[in-house]
Formats: sequence, structure tokens, C-alpha cells
Amino acid sequence: MRVDLKDIRKYFGPVRANDGITLTLEEGRIYGLLGENGAGKSTLMKILSGYQPQDSGDISIDGQVVDFDSPASALAGGVGMLYQDPHDLPPFRVIDNYLLGRDKRVRLDYADAERELKETMGRYGFILDLNARVDTLSLGERQQLELVRLLAGGAQVLILDEPTTGISADQKVLLFESMRKLAFEENKTLILVSHKLSEVQELCNHAFVLRRGQLVGQSEVPCFNEALVQMMFGQIPARSERVLFELGDPVLEVDNLTVSDRRLTVEGVNLSIQAGEVFGVAGLEGSGQRHLLQACAGLLHPEVGSIKMAGADVAGWSYHHMQKAGMAYIAAGRLEEGLVAGLTMTEHLVLAQPEHSYFVDWNGARQQMEDRIDHYQIVGRPESTADELSGGNQQRLLFALLNSPLRLLLLEHPTRGLDVQSTNYIWELLYQRREDGTAILFMSADLDEVVERSDRIAVFFGGRMSRIVKASETSVEELGHLIGGQS
Repeated sequence: MRVDLKDIRKYFGPVRANDGITLTLEEGRIYGLLGENGAGKSTLMKILSGYQPQDSGDISIDGQVVDFDSPASALAGGVGMLYQDPHDLPPFRVIDNYLLGRDKRVRLDYADAERELKETMGRYGFILDLNARVDTLSLGERQQLELVRLLAGGAQVLILDEPTTGISADQKVLLFESMRKLAFEENKTLILVSHKLSEVQELCNHAFVLRRGQLVGQSEVPCFNEALVQMMFGQIPARSERVLFELGDPVLEVDNLTVSDRRLTVEGVNLSIQAGEVFGVAGLEGSGQRHLLQACAGLLHPEVGSIKMAGADVAGWSYHHMQKAGMAYIAAGRLEEGLVAGLTMTEHLVLAQPEHSYFVDWNGARQQMEDRIDHYQIVGRPESTADELSGGNQQRLLFALLNSPLRLLLLEHPTRGLDVQSTNYIWELLYQRREDGTAILFMSADLDEVVERSDRIAVFFGGRMSRIVKASETSVEELGHLIGGQS
């Protein structure tokens, strides 16, 4: 299938998300789609996949103009999108999710579904328990299920939005192998939306670069990274430098912690984090690092052990009680856990205030939000709703809503989906927090980030914290072995 996008335009008020983009996608190739946060990548792909309509411009498939009014109609036309956060129903089984939207009869044909699933999974080396609930799967396994659903639905053009975020190294290898097979053996067209230039160089034949809603350049791949970065930002961003920082007294002390939910029990966690320290947590998805952060936030209560913040025993405290004591938590699920779809940025700011009066000063709140939009470089307006923002701008909004001062800041994947310039900017803001004595505990699937940004690193494997290492005394390669359970 040949896809032509011609003069695609999409405006959100004064924001020109797509401003006259024209490009062509040929079959049997893997394309990289690059750009800084808010450049219009996700908007363009949502238009192509039928998630939202363009204001003007045409989409042609094999020379025929098409009008996709939903993801279902796009998939029927051969275009499917694998979103960064899988679109599935976690309480349902794998086979139930596979049948969603496919079999519309009253009596579902599970026998045919099982046969189709096994056949497709076998072709790409995927292994899934068809009767397992989706909420027991890793993110990589959920992606495999979604990919199988798209292929079974007839997708010839596949869009993958940041597909390697949060998946294990083995799952990444399997994903890349399946992408190559789809493009080079089955002649499908793949579009990789990614901020990781190393992945684009490894996988893609060609890269398109967007900036401020426009196509500003393209290049055959592999090529020099500097050329792509120059097109993305108009310049080569300077890297932020870490400075030595004198740490203060312990802020967070965890002693012999055992915490669990119905999927995993995490046992015997011991650590102490000082004021101004940046403490990283590394491990394969589902190894227990998120349980630690949720226990420290008051979202999971310890079964055994103690948690102290600034000397006070906070084990069993509620999330809101922890917030009032100076804790803030930014979860990985931006819209699922951190923000509210449909509410404006100004309304989020009002909700985030530590104290509330009976009457709301909306003019004052709007002015405050304008100041924070400017300070945190968010592409949007005070009246923009959270779900209108790009993923990177949603992440910036979460940081803009943090109050001061903070004793403890808990972060899940703080720079997930952010370009290199935005990543450096976020860490500059975090380093400013540490100067105020804030202890920072963060987990990330990006091992380069964990090693580069942490003072110390706790390694999790299989529900246990195996060791704590100094970031200055380890490497990404060594950390990769440790999180895989190797000594």
C-alpha cells in the first residue's frame, strides 16, 4: 500500500498542530517520524489512523482519496496504530480482548479466535496465555496482543508510537525482529514514532522530521545523528551538566518493607535517601519498583516493615496525608492517574492547590497558569484541556502542577516520550528541587537515564531489591545484567 498525505492541516485554536504537511509512504519500508514534543507527530498519526479528522488536506491509499472517520474504518482500510499506552480492557482475558470489535455476533466464536491467535503469534514468536487476564501481562506482552489484533484486522500500514518505552530488552529484540519481518518479508509499511535516535538508525530506511507542525526535513537512514537533531530543534541542544551536591539528613527511610497487591509481593526492601539525593530504581517491568514508589506515596500499605519521612513513621498514612506532609508523586499514566481528561489546565491548577477556599479566583488562577505555561514551556493555553496536549506537554503540565517546598518527590518514568531538549529541561528543574532539599526517588526504563542522573541506584529483580550501587561505579551494561538477575 502506498500512502500519500497531502497538505494536512489541523488547528486547535491558535495552535497549528499540523500546518500543511505533505509526505509519501511506500510499502516494504520502515519510516521514522521525529520531532520535538508538540511538533505534531501524534496529531498527524491520529489523523492517518482515523482517531481524529483533519481540518483540511487529503489522505490517499494507492491513489484513492479516503476519509477515515474512526480507528475501525482506518483499520478496515488497512491502517492500524499501536499506541504508546495499549488500548485494551485489563480485567478481560487475552482472547476476550482479541475478539473485541472483531466478532460482532451474539455468540462469539472462541475456537476460531484461538486458532487465529496461535497462528499469528507463532509467525512472530509471540507467546501469550490466551486465558490470562490482560492486567497480569507486562507492557511488552500487551503490545504483542495489540499488534496481533491489528494484523488480524488487516493492517497493511502500521504506526508504532514510542513502542519500546517500558518494555524489557528481550521484548525489544522480539519487537524489532517482528517489525523487520513485517516490512521486509511481508511488504507492509511501518511508521516508527520515537525520540530515540538510536532506534531510528537501527530500524528505519527513511526519517521525516517535523517542527512546529511543519515538515522541515527528511533523510535516508542511517545518517549522522547531528543532522537529525539539527532538523528537530534548529540547533544542537546543549546537555545539562550535573554538579556535585552536598547531601543533607535522611528524608526517606525504608526498613524491611514487605508490600503486595494481587499480582506481586515485594519483600525485604531496605534503603535510606538523603535530602538533595537523586535515587534511581531500575528493574524489568513488574519487578517491584512501582510497588516501592506506591508504598512511599501511601497508595499501598506495608504488610511488614516501616517507612519514615523526615523521622516520622508514615506507614499506613493516606496519599492525601502524605501530600500534606510534603510528598508529591508523578505516576507513569499521565491521563489515567495524573491528569483529568476534559479539565482545562487552569482547572488542574486549582485542584492542585494545597488549600482551597469556598470561592475560586478564576482570573488569578488563569494568570498563574499563564505564568507556569511560560516557565515550563508548555505548548497550549490556560483553557486547553489536558487531553488536547501532546504527551510531552502533558508531562510538563504535571511538573507545572507541583507545589513548593517538597520533602520527597516520587517519579515514574519522568522523561518518558520526551525529546532530548525537553529531557534536559526537566532534569534542570529537578536539580533545582534538590537544592531546596527535596529527595528524589525515580524509576525509569531508560538505563542510560538511570546511570547518568542518579547518585545511587537500587536494582529490583523478581520482587526483591537485589542491591544498591553507586551510579558513578557502574555502567549501563552492568546494570542491564543486574536487572536481568545476573551477578
